[in-house]
Amino acid sequence: MTQLVYLMGPSGSGKDSLLDALRDTSPPGLLVAHRYITRPANAGAENHIALSLQEFQQRKARQLFALDWQAHQTHYALGIEIDLWMQQGFTVIVNGSRAYLPVASARYRQALLPVCLHVSGEVLSRRLTARGRESTEQIALRLQRAADYQHTLPSDCYRLNNDGHLAHTLAELLMLLGIRSAQAQPLSCPQDTPL
Repeated sequence: MTQLVYLMGPSGSGKDSLLDALRDTSPPGLLVAHRYITRPANAGAENHIALSLQEFQQRKARQLFALDWQAHQTHYALGIEIDLWMQQGFTVIVNGSRAYLPVASARYRQALLPVCLHVSGEVLSRRLTARGRESTEQIALRLQRAADYQHTLPSDCYRLNNDGHLAHTLAELLMLLGIRSAQAQPLSCPQDTPL
């Protein structure tokens, strides 16, 4: 049975790094979807497809999105192509929004596999500090939001720990999906590098 793997996690948990590792590894039968976002392509972090608000609204009106939502004055969407990929027998992994999970669950039902990427507060603090994008106060707010995030995760969400090396997290995810973990072995990057 094909699945839609709905990956969630707070900022700094390593979602983008894990998705990039999946793209680099290209496991058989698994596709990683790019999100459509009303944010410039060179905004850093996520590998996404940048759309103007007008382009986004036009595509939404034409029902070209399988899922879409808004957060922090930015629009996000997953293209309708993910349904075609699943019909073709692929498992698809997406960078999802925790707030939008109920809508995704209603659409995909048994095919949806929620995966929650988790990191400890100590590791998250080290990563956020290392990437140097935010002040001490901003990092403290992010850490508090991440702690709150962990307390509101759905009970049926598979918790994937990302405190260690990225290769280990990738291997565990592939094992969960029934894909040979040997596919992940070429990766050997330490997870404590800036994300």
